[in-house]
Amino acid sequence: MAYQDFREFLSALKHEGQLLTIEDQVMPEPDLGAAGRAISNLGDKSPALLFTNIYGYQGARVAMNVIGSWPNHALMMGLPKHTPVKEQFFEFARRWERYPVPVERVNTAPFHEVEIKENINLYELLPLFRLNRYDGGFYIDKACVISRDPSDPEHFGKQNVGIYRIQVKGKDRLGIQPVPQHDIAVHLRIAEERGENLPVAIAIGCEPVITTMAGAPLAYDQSEYEMAGAIQGQPYKVVKAKTSNLDLPYGAEVVLEGEILAGVREFEGPFGEFTGHYSGGRKMPVIQIHRVYHRRNPIFEHLYIGMPWTETDYMVGVNTCVPIYQQLKEAFPNEIIAVNAMYTHGLVCIISTKRRYGGFGKAVGLCALTTPHGLGYCKLVIVVDDTVDPFNLPQVMWALSTKVNAKYDVVIVPEMPVMPLDPGSEPTGITHKMVIDATTPMAPETRGHYSQELDQPLGTEKWEAILQNLLSQRG
Repeated sequence: MAYQDFREFLSALKHEGQLLTIEDQVMPEPDLGAAGRAISNLGDKSPALLFTNIYGYQGARVAMNVIGSWPNHALMMGLPKHTPVKEQFFEFARRWERYPVPVERVNTAPFHEVEIKENINLYELLPLFRLNRYDGGFYIDKACVISRDPSDPEHFGKQNVGIYRIQVKGKDRLGIQPVPQHDIAVHLRIAEERGENLPVAIAIGCEPVITTMAGAPLAYDQSEYEMAGAIQGQPYKVVKAKTSNLDLPYGAEVVLEGEILAGVREFEGPFGEFTGHYSGGRKMPVIQIHRVYHRRNPIFEHLYIGMPWTETDYMVGVNTCVPIYQQLKEAFPNEIIAVNAMYTHGLVCIISTKRRYGGFGKAVGLCALTTPHGLGYCKLVIVVDDTVDPFNLPQVMWALSTKVNAKYDVVIVPEMPVMPLDPGSEPTGITHKMVIDATTPMAPETRGHYSQELDQPLGTEKWEAILQNLLSQRG
């Protein structure tokens, strides 16, 4: 099932009982940030929120927690809302194999209803508020940012759609944090080496599938739009920007067009991040906005971000697991079973694998550290047997408790790269990484006493299906 735009997905959430509309008047601060935090605290089946009466912003509507639960993530994929996480993972991986699905190009989009070329004032156009009390300013934190490789501008796959934190610095001026491991940082480096500004577009309130793919660690030359088509099962719609050669998401509510200014840096931050810590302030690139488009009465989407779990963790959970899974299967096609990299954007990665010989689990773990995402994120990799479900944390803890002998099973890899937002890195962007081999030892390793492991009773899987069906019927 493909959603034509952001509003159609909100309607689907409402139909499934996964959208809570709040009509009472709320204050931008602290109510919106507090509500975003609170709905995350209420469990992994929480609804999205739609605020329709915000003090100081006549007629503005703000949506939050849109993909902030496993039911909402399942609905994003067109699956029944009760689909278990493990099934969502394998279905996502199956659809991933359909890549690429070429895009559908259209000439106009709903966001072209209103166009602003002069006297742009983002403070009047956008409902702005701080999510956490010590944020250094107002942030746009769930927008799709589109850019192209200046050295190969006609290569569609090298056009990037990513999500980056964006601080409002002035009426038509933004700050952006392009983390070095991400594609937009590569585009900016190339542009600045050429002495050129980098054209960008910022799309707010998009269909959930492109937002999900914007948070996925795709290969540099893989198109998020063509992967979105693979995930939703039909071509993704794009429309050409009017001021550049960028392709824009058809279903966005608001689009800002501008450019990152070459060589310009301004202080940005602090900001409450997905690591559960404020990131501090640094000098970051600056975006000059030249044009704005939006639907009449647009719906603005925000994402609460902070101590996990929040919407971020649902949004980038499965789509982080699957690329690592696919990359490991290229090296070990018959052994890798599943990958759970849902914790703090993959800083912890749990891999289930069959074993070929002694030490095989360590080899798999070290391979994960060298995947494109693992280089910048995975700093603790846990490898478990194929009989252990990596999405079942009690089983993972059992494997750690009974299979691991620290003398043999812990590998420390010093001075490895990690994304700069990791508060444990020292210096920033550098850390020791660790692989824990929690698989059962096999020859030539002969230590331990593992010959009498318990199996589950016959018929357990049949009863899992029966009970899951009964539970889903309860609503």
